[in-house]
Amino acid sequence: MNEKFEEDEQKEIISIIVPIYNAEKYLDKCISSIVSQTYQNLQIILVDDGSADNSGKMCDEWVKKDQRIEVIHKKNAGVSAARNSRFR
Repeated sequence: MNEKFEEDEQKEIISIIVPIYNAEKYLDKCISSIVSQTYQNLQIILVDDGSADNSGKMCDEWVKKDQRIEVIHKKNAGVSAARNSRFR
């Protein structure tokens, strides 16, 4: 791949929306995988869909660790509503 193309490609921001509901067992592994990608120009939106476990608190901790991460806490409305919450 040509070097100029790679530079231009790195400027494009990619948004990743992660709907979360009672996922504390898997959440750190999921987010770690996203933040460690070679493509770094990411906007990572964690949508806590009213989790009853520690998922919401874990999301808040990740926000402190990585400036690309933002979290939305909302009442439980299902995975589709969680995915779409950023677009309203």
